[in-house]
Amino acid sequence: MYIIMASIQIKQGYKEPFIAAMLDDARGSVRHEPGCLRFDVIQDGADPQRIWLYEVYTDEAAFQAHLQTPHFIKWRDTVKDWVEERPQGAGAGSHNIWPPDDEWT
Repeated sequence: MYIIMASIQIKQGYKEPFIAAMLDDARGSVRHEPGCLRFDVIQDGADPQRIWLYEVYTDEAAFQAHLQTPHFIKWRDTVKDWVEERPQGAGAGSHNIWPPDDEWT
């Protein structure tokens, strides 16, 4: 598995449209990308303007393919001016320990 954990700080005044665009990308990823196994959008408990992404792909090639999809490109172009900082990866390109790859469905 290839795992991405990223933090995104949203500019004040853009949270609602950002989340709407983010959910479109997340839904498109899990519904239309066979290599995307999970795409969680998580609200930070201490900072309402920060979200965390937890994405699981079958391999790095599936993640690279995700970066070329229409729903990702639409999200990227839509939110580019709504974030304080580019997504910060806490574990971009990480690999899981448990559950083992053969237990993912």
